[in-house]
Amino acid sequence: MPSGPSGAAIITALDQARVRFVAAVPDIVTSEGLLWPLSRDSRFHLIRLCKEDEGISICTGLAFAGHRAVLLMQQTGLLDSINSICAIAVKYRQPVCMIVGMQGKEADQLPDRSAHHAVRIVGPILDAMGVERISIEDTGDVAALASAIDAAYTQERPMVALIGREVTA
Repeated sequence: MPSGPSGAAIITALDQARVRFVAAVPDIVTSEGLLWPLSRDSRFHLIRLCKEDEGISICTGLAFAGHRAVLLMQQTGLLDSINSICAIAVKYRQPVCMIVGMQGKEADQLPDRSAHHAVRIVGPILDAMGVERISIEDTGDVAALASAIDAAYTQERPMVALIGREVTA
């Protein structure tokens, strides 16, 4: 079975998309391979959050100021942030870009086939809100990230990159 996506490849994609700010709440899927390396990378400014929904407002404010940001969190934080996502990012067409670790997703299952309810419901909720999403299961999938972020900023809309496997260093 192939390993999860490379944190270095994700960081390169963020740099290519001209992202300079990362608002984050640590999660088990992305922390070791992505968040901790990002925290040491001088190209990025890490904003440590207490709650994920704070990141929606912070990323929106940064966009208003002409800066690109991503919000890094786990899907449970995304679910906790639905009101903010709807009220700010969707309703007011804000380019809030979220990288979401799918904690509990089985490596050999599609999210809609997961045994975990909190994994299965993410896709349908994003669809209902009209939020674009990409899936990143391995390093090859990372190639779509920079263009997805660019499209979110160009089209002024939110987007989500779902990380379905633990990010490797």
